[in-house]
Amino acid sequence: MGKATGFLEYERKNAAVEEPLKRIRHFNEFRTPLPLEEQQKQGARCMECGVPFCQNGAMLAGMASGCPLHNLVPETNDLVYSGNWKQAYERLSKTHSFPEFTSRVCPALCEAACTCNLNGKPVSTKENERAIIEHAYEMGWVQPQIPKVRTGKKVAVVGSGPSGLAAAQQLNRRGHSVTVFERHDRIGGLLRYGIPNMKLDKKILDRRIELMKAEGVEFKTGLDVGKDITAEELKKQFDRVILACGASNPRDITVPGRESGNIYFAVEYLSSVTKSLLDSGFADGKAISAKGKHVLVIGGGDTGNDCVGTAVRQGAKSVTQLEMMPKPSVERLPSNPWPEWPKVLKTDYGQEEAIAVFGQDPRIYKTTVKEFQKDKNGNVKKAVIVSLEPKKDEKSGRMMMVPIEGSEKVIDAQLVLIAAGFLGSQKYVTDAFKTDLNPRTNVLTKPDEYETSVPGVFTAGDMHRGQSLVVWAIREGREAARAVDKSLMGYTNL
Repeated sequence: MGKATGFLEYERKNAAVEEPLKRIRHFNEFRTPLPLEEQQKQGARCMECGVPFCQNGAMLAGMASGCPLHNLVPETNDLVYSGNWKQAYERLSKTHSFPEFTSRVCPALCEAACTCNLNGKPVSTKENERAIIEHAYEMGWVQPQIPKVRTGKKVAVVGSGPSGLAAAQQLNRRGHSVTVFERHDRIGGLLRYGIPNMKLDKKILDRRIELMKAEGVEFKTGLDVGKDITAEELKKQFDRVILACGASNPRDITVPGRESGNIYFAVEYLSSVTKSLLDSGFADGKAISAKGKHVLVIGGGDTGNDCVGTAVRQGAKSVTQLEMMPKPSVERLPSNPWPEWPKVLKTDYGQEEAIAVFGQDPRIYKTTVKEFQKDKNGNVKKAVIVSLEPKKDEKSGRMMMVPIEGSEKVIDAQLVLIAAGFLGSQKYVTDAFKTDLNPRTNVLTKPDEYETSVPGVFTAGDMHRGQSLVVWAIREGREAARAVDKSLMGYTNL
């Protein structure tokens, strides 16, 4: 342990954040990391606990506690404190494929499980990891890892999101020849088009993709497996196939007026904005625009927040965000003890920006849409919203949020963005490969395994576990790579 009293001597400090009214003028990242010397003090705050929950990654009360990748957090924090940055990078790289992604978009499961979080502020492990990987890039330590020997085995990875990229990286470094298929025009999947640029600058993604190309991974874009190329063709050309296509079916809402114009799924909206930004800096006018409109976002999760932040940047006239569940408490409740994931109120960057622009929190809790109203052109103009209350279903015994009669209100809504989550894998892909599905339409495997009901076809990421976090997708990709490698070679050293 480097600094036995570090957590007592140093207060937690975070990266400097550009003020909301300034950062909404652009789509760039808006956090300025601490100087390395200051970041070392943040590493000193780590107590190197005898039982480090931060690296546990176990499920407690249905939620992850600690890092699913099992990053050896106390070790990397100690190396940050002592200034051994190269060793810190090498240590982190043993368990993590893409710390430059998670250090920007992960909700920091490690920090929620930090012992310092029990009675104070957790160690800034997420920013420590960002400092490690960015310093490693600056120093030239992040180099292509080209395998010395090729096995002669070929693996196809369908989907280039975080799970597909992680699997491809691992299998290629093992010596297998890997080809990644992506139906869109650019590599990255969710990382590319599902996460706004101000949250994850696409230059960061491109930097890693170029490294993977140099290592020998082949990428093919604009090829939709199951449509442009058949499953049978893929299975004939490759020794193994990994399906990492994500949970791509957005959850819809079925209310009168749903067919109105200017109602979009969240990822459709976010994708259009990012693609227009990357293609032309918005000059092509192809982005779905919130400019001058009353925007209604349905869904209170991370994607809903990204919609809020994007709409504010586009110049929305107002933004309202509906959340079906009750407003969380500000502090942990006794029923939600550490080291469980804290079910507390979180105000994210998009909501902060909406508050700065419009003077109030955009979120309305325990509320949903009852009806959409159209204008003369068939576009949505208003929404009828209704309050909800929890009631126990007599048959199932489950608590359900049900409408309160007479609580309806009419609000302006000229652009509606549905961010209500995802239901599972897309049918045309699973039909093409004839894989079994579970009741949630995720690809079925045996518990803790990755091979599907079709021999030689594996799965990973959201397509396997359902909608989840980037860090879980990376974990799944790495584990699927181990399973594929073992099936090809009889053993694995991944």
